[in-house]
Amino acid sequence: MNQDSNSTSKAPISVSDNVLISLRRITQAIDLHSRQLVRQHGITTPQLIILRQIQGEEAHTVSQIAKLVSLKQATVTDILNRLERKGLVQRQKDLGDRRRVLITETDAGKKLLDAAPSPLQETFLEKFENIDDWQQNMILSSLQLLGSLMTDEEKVVAPILSTGELTGSFGNSTENKNL
Repeated sequence: MNQDSNSTSKAPISVSDNVLISLRRITQAIDLHSRQLVRQHGITTPQLIILRQIQGEEAHTVSQIAKLVSLKQATVTDILNRLERKGLVQRQKDLGDRRRVLITETDAGKKLLDAAPSPLQETFLEKFENIDDWQQNMILSSLQLLGSLMTDEEKVVAPILSTGELTGSFGNSTENKNL
């Protein structure tokens, strides 16, 4: 029997396998962009997102920031501690209610925000902005559905793209220590 190596057929890749391959490509792109952000600006994606949320004239409490970025208050506190050590944010007592601590960005934080790129890749943003609204909404809807299929709906989901070791609890992950 003479079998040609081209005649051996492989089973077609299933839709679920193609989803996983696409997710892996997305994860790799996010990881590369995150590393570039740290190398060029000394800030992680979660730090940048939180810094962007507190940008402006109005000061925020930790709980307000946590709600804005859909993270637990303890996680936001850890990220704010790192930002404060870098001199990018400051904490101050609320003059109207001394029990409240307000967070604002410093001049160094403002300067970094002016120089820092988007938390998402610029090439993605350019391409995404150039597609029709219905396509943007279709992508958003698909990602939201995918996210709901992959997670427990009751857990808090962060709008932060990051990679790293996954553990049973986000608070115990290796990645969380670098936020």
